[in-house]
This record gives sequence, structure tokens and C-alpha cells, in this order.
Amino acid sequence: MAPDVCPNCGAEVSPKSKACPECGSDEQTGWSETAYASHLGLPDENFDHDEFVKREFGPEPVKPRGIGWFWWVVALLVVAGMLFFWLR
Repeated sequence: MAPDVCPNCGAEVSPKSKACPECGSDEQTGWSETAYASHLGLPDENFDHDEFVKREFGPEPVKPRGIGWFWWVVALLVVAGMLFFWLR
């Protein structure tokens, strides 16, 4: 039996249709239970969020080391310069 709405394209399907008039899906290609559920894009029971994040976004970015002290020195020099000109 054909569904009221095609699970693949969303077009209206008459109850006596053997295939979708828009995309051509039928019982074997788009009206079966597995095809309907897979079209929803829901995660399955074995979904691993950490693996998904690594796959989508790649490994964690590498933080540069050894540059942090440079910015502390620059900030201290700027503050010292401002104090020098303000107190002068």
C-alpha cells in the first residue's frame, strides 16, 4: 500500500499508486520501513558522539607553545610605558 506522502521527496501519492509520481520511489526503493527511517537522518543505537565530532571537525587544534610569555612581556611593556607617560 502506498503512503499518503512520499518518504523520499514529500510529494502527495494516491493510495492506488505503485510509485511516486514525482521521484519514482516504490516499495523497493523508498516505501519500505528501512528506507523511510533512514531518510529521517536519526542516529542509530550505536551512535558515538565523540567519534562523530572527530570525524566532522577533525582532531583538536594544536595550541602553539612558547609564545604566551612573549605577549605577557608586551603587555607589561605597554603598561609600563603608559605609567611612565602618565606619571611624568
